Amino acid sequence: MRHGAASPARRPGKPALIAVAHGSRDPRSAATMFALVADLAARRPDVDVRLAFLDLSTPSVQQVVDAVAAQGYTEAVVVPLLLGSAFHARVDLPGLLAAARTRHPRLRLTQADVLGADHRLVTALRERVVDAGADPADGRVGVAIAAVGSSSPEANRRTERLGGLLATGTAWRTSVCFATTKPALPEAISDLHAHGCDRVLVAPWFLAPGLLTDRLIAAAPGLTHAETIGPHPLLTEVALDRYLNAATSPLDLSA
Repeated sequence: MRHGAASPARRPGKPALIAVAHGSRDPRSAATMFALVADLAARRPDVDVRLAFLDLSTPSVQQVVDAVAAQGYTEAVVVPLLLGSAFHARVDLPGLLAAARTRHPRLRLTQADVLGADHRLVTALRERVVDAGADPADGRVGVAIAAVGSSSPEANRRTERLGGLLATGTAWRTSVCFATTKPALPEAISDLHAHGCDRVLVAPWFLAPGLLTDRLIAAAPGLTHAETIGPHPLLTEVALDRYLNAATSPLDLSA
């Protein structure tokens, strides 16, 4: 992974991979993203992998794109490290890239698809819940899946499908809630208890710990909270797939 100079021998080769995370005031979030990008770089040493943030952390998207252009690259694929396709993926990032294309007309910038509810990420989250002590065969276990939440009702409806996906292959009952909108975590917990769950665990649908996951813990301090997905090998695999797919077939975000 490179944050500054890149080897001149790599310029004519594969497009640079710019992984773009949300950013947070919490240093744990940035540390997790740097660990993920280090895994990406180790998996593909032939690709120049860089990390940028949309907000609150550095380096910024503008700084990294400028650095890539300065190193002589003519193509870069921007991979949003985002679990949902909402405002940041459809408005913020495309706007930043449009401005970057104006500054660097010789640099082709392609935005890849978001990580989304890829089945591999759901598998990674299921592993985190099992690691937290939930027996997949125990039908008395309820899992409250807590996501960020969006101002877009459609985005929230897509997230709600995580319940069925996470429960696949288990006896668990699930309920989806949000950290920034309704239904909130207490509602999901009540729903699971009402359906006969003797034990409830919280599964954070987050890539990294931060202020919102701390808020979830504070809202239900008596429950077991699974770890966030973190720099899981399956997360690395999904992010790399987004890069490879976009390098050959750019994503049309105009729809």
